[in-house]
Amino acid sequence: MQNIEKVFIIQPITSDKWRVLHEEAVALIESAGGAYCGSSYQNIREINPATYIGSGKLREIASTLSGLEGVTVLFNGELSPSQTLNISSALEGRKVIDRTTLILDIFALHAVTSEGKVQVELAQLKYIYPRLKGKGAALSRLGGGIGSRGPGETQLETDRRHIRYRIKYLEKRLAEMSSRRALHIGRRAKSDARTIALVGYTNTGKSSLMNVLTGAGVLEKNALFATLDPTARSFEINGKRFVLIDTVGFIQDLPHNIVEAFKSTLESALRCDLALFVADASGDYEMQFDTTYSTLASLGFDSPYLKVLNKCDLVDNTECLPGDCIYVSAKKNQGIAQLKERIEQSFAQSFVTLKLFVPYSEMSAYSALSHGLNETSRSYTDNGMEVGCTAELKYLSRLEKYIVK
Repeated sequence: MQNIEKVFIIQPITSDKWRVLHEEAVALIESAGGAYCGSSYQNIREINPATYIGSGKLREIASTLSGLEGVTVLFNGELSPSQTLNISSALEGRKVIDRTTLILDIFALHAVTSEGKVQVELAQLKYIYPRLKGKGAALSRLGGGIGSRGPGETQLETDRRHIRYRIKYLEKRLAEMSSRRALHIGRRAKSDARTIALVGYTNTGKSSLMNVLTGAGVLEKNALFATLDPTARSFEINGKRFVLIDTVGFIQDLPHNIVEAFKSTLESALRCDLALFVADASGDYEMQFDTTYSTLASLGFDSPYLKVLNKCDLVDNTECLPGDCIYVSAKKNQGIAQLKERIEQSFAQSFVTLKLFVPYSEMSAYSALSHGLNETSRSYTDNGMEVGCTAELKYLSRLEKYIVK
């Protein structure tokens, strides 16, 4: 039976959101396959450049962990290379990782597609690269367990020049993949399907919501970052076709280099026609919405969006929830009809209802122009065909000669 790695959290208190960060750290440990075994908290007035939290607190933590074998220490923040080494030394050589290392480890665990794996390895190498200098034997701590998935020991033991070469190679591959993704996005733009991106905090049920709307069969798991690679599936609402895209979730203080590494994946969200911001109705949904918007806004997001509160079945009284949201429970299949109605209303201003008359002599020409129409009725007269349909406003000019009403 495989031993589960135990992880002890050092939680610096630098702002009023430290409790959320700590809760997320516990969930991140579980997502990485580890077991949370305790925490130590420290108010930070001034960051110690050598050890971040000060030698006195480290002696206290060393005493707490004394006699416990195989316990990894997670510093729930970002450490410099020297701080990591100094904390490890003060804790009798224990393996010490920071929040970014843990998140990258989970990404490596959950990446499935080629693009996802390239993005993870690139982010890891860019994070590791400045930390190689002077580490020496300390690299051996990354030989196994939480914080060491992805590129593995082979990359970590190579010299800086080889890692620079590897980074350039991965950046080139990612650029090629991004070009192909841009082509896919372009094809969707030319088709009739409007794109809707599911974005939001991780573990709020985005994948469950996608499965309910499209029957996609996407992995549903109560874990942070369970779905890493984007999934696109088409579905219809009253005959209108949409493409729904599930994207990687966000958390508090998601490191900037990770956001940058996954920017190409998030392109589908940045260039969507409509975004659904999904939050957990039973959690701190305001913080989740704010985190989602600020992360996307930093990448240039400016698309319209709807706020969706999922897991409403876990809330006793929905009257206390904000009125500008759509309440759903993907698990219980509640509120889905209202969500579809709001989606359709969001696009209503882009569509117009028409009545067309097409002479038989124009049937071939109409057939070539009818791409993008949703016919609701069709009847035949002595002189031609009468068509009832809905069409996007951008198609009106090409249909002008057939419009009766």
